Amino acid sequence: MKNLYSFSAMLFLSLLFVNCKSEQKTQDFKAITAAYFKEKNELNPLEATLNGQSEYNDQLVFEMTDSYRNKKKAFYQKYLDELQTIDTSKLTAEEQNSYDIMKWEAEVGLDLLKQNANLVPIEQFDGTHLTMGQFASAESAQPFKTVKDYENFLKRIDLYSIWIDSAMVYMKKGMQQKVTLPKALAEKVIPQFESIITPKTEDNLFYSSCKKFPADFTEQQKSNLSQQYSAAINEKLTPQFQKLIAFMKTEYVPACRTTSGIGSIKGGNELYKVYVKQWTTTDKTPEEIHELGLKEVARIKAEMEKVKEQVGFKGTIIEFFDYVRNNPKLKPFKKPEEVIANFERIHKIITPNVNKFFSLQPKTPFQIKRTEAFREKTASAEYMQGSADGTRPGTFYVPIPDVANYNYYGDEDLFLHEAIPGHHFQISLQQENKDLPDFRKFNWFGAYGEGWALYTESLGKELGLYTDPFQYFGMLGNEMHRAIRLVVDTGLHAKGWTREQAIAYSLENEAESEASIISEIERYMAIPGQALSYKIGQLKILELRQKAQDQLKDKFDIKVFHQKVLESGVMPLALLEKKIDQWIATGK
Repeated sequence: MKNLYSFSAMLFLSLLFVNCKSEQKTQDFKAITAAYFKEKNELNPLEATLNGQSEYNDQLVFEMTDSYRNKKKAFYQKYLDELQTIDTSKLTAEEQNSYDIMKWEAEVGLDLLKQNANLVPIEQFDGTHLTMGQFASAESAQPFKTVKDYENFLKRIDLYSIWIDSAMVYMKKGMQQKVTLPKALAEKVIPQFESIITPKTEDNLFYSSCKKFPADFTEQQKSNLSQQYSAAINEKLTPQFQKLIAFMKTEYVPACRTTSGIGSIKGGNELYKVYVKQWTTTDKTPEEIHELGLKEVARIKAEMEKVKEQVGFKGTIIEFFDYVRNNPKLKPFKKPEEVIANFERIHKIITPNVNKFFSLQPKTPFQIKRTEAFREKTASAEYMQGSADGTRPGTFYVPIPDVANYNYYGDEDLFLHEAIPGHHFQISLQQENKDLPDFRKFNWFGAYGEGWALYTESLGKELGLYTDPFQYFGMLGNEMHRAIRLVVDTGLHAKGWTREQAIAYSLENEAESEASIISEIERYMAIPGQALSYKIGQLKILELRQKAQDQLKDKFDIKVFHQKVLESGVMPLALLEKKIDQWIATGK
């Protein structure tokens, strides 16, 4: 009895130790995800502000510098090492997703840091200078509700003025190594900075918040802040902007490359392969994606021919593109407010039908706004997420630089993609999900996020839209636009295409205006690989829906499928496929 008791006691203690160890492993993993999110915000404070993490609102990093990149490299390696200490057999399904996502991010992040992309810190479509401009407008994510909020942005302005010096230092290094922007893009950056310099301080973009003081501010507070913002603009920002403009005009633009794709620069081919992996979350090669794009373009063009016949147009598809582009009936608006009102009308049409397809819907409020004037000429329609606490609504931004020539034939499709049930549903649901660790609530993978938004465009008829053949053609046009991206992005960066070749290919295959196409091609030149994410992600989601319908047959429920795709937030496509396969097999 004694021996048996001793054995039983030892067994109990052993099992207790194992259980405690298992619990400790789980607790350790939760701590790792929390620490990962905190350090990620410290390394990306502008992104943290966008995500509503207010403790970083006075910070700015110099992302192009070697010291920053070394910090980022150490960050990724640290978490790869920590993940190796976790017993993955003890993780829940959602924790396993977190583990796999963190590992994927760190590995791709290290791959990117091996490349020389930091030598091009400024481009015309995205980046620190444009985000700072949006924040300065007092209409974006940077809060201006308290005196401390105003002081936080003043600190950010101070850092931004120094950031400009660092950007020029690394642009000069890029010039020495012949790693620069294409000349056509560099020329587009200059007006962006010129437009911010104003004769009157009160008209300056960075003074915007001083025209919108909260009602509870005292006159003394308003006066002090106005003086501080005026000094920051006149003594720091404007001189720095002038210095950057002069540098770009006299030194940088003349030294810029005349080639269009990054494959032409030192290390460009390897850099593009990493970008392709980052944006598609797959191992597809540029060559595979190029061929896939050609097939999709041919398929969609055949569908376009059917619409051309339906409306009774006599002529070639190219002539039909011109007809759609220039049809005055598709340019009915006289005021920008009418464009916004049309999107509000679309919202009302789909609202009753959305409930038939989505049991999982966000609580975050939603609004539609015109894009700010300072970036409207070069901006595309876009969605900016709301805050996780619901205090800042999700915003669908619409650029209307020339209302008389605003063609609305693709607006129904555009609303589905950028707003509901596209980006607003996906991003808001992810942020609201209390079961996800914070780093996943505010995460982004282009193939999933843009893939989802493009997938939702195919739901238009089921949601009560596309009754007008031109609006349906708009959907086909936007899908064609994303298919063309597979061809021209890989063409530019992997096959040596010129900017002009890419523009010509687009004009031959879609109904967008030439000005819009030029803007898009220059976007692909500036952000290699990003444009691939849409179609790659959409095709995977369509493939998974078809698989579920084929295997579940009568048991297939579109609401449940959408819930399963959306409930865990963004993830690499292989993980999404694993999740849907498990649902098909187990119903969970």
